[in-house]
Amino acid sequence: MELIFFSSAFCEPCVQTRAVLAEVQRLVPAAIVREYDVATDNAQAEAAGIRNTPMIIVRNAAGDEVVRAGGVPTLAQVLVATAKAL
Repeated sequence: MELIFFSSAFCEPCVQTRAVLAEVQRLVPAAIVREYDVATDNAQAEAAGIRNTPMIIVRNAAGDEVVRAGGVPTLAQVLVATAKAL
């Protein structure tokens, strides 16, 4: 399972999202978190159709998108999305 996090350098909500994802990674060691900055990784952002940050995409083991959510998520929201990807 993979959590793909699209962020931008001067995005305060991205800082908050990063902290939530760090906690998810601590609680769910199988979760792989990949962060892409939309300014430097714009090809990935464009391919994923990212229009704003923060944006999280949760993919299952097969690589299928299970959840896509923008804004600062709560820990509970990300844990539920992670459970859907298992």
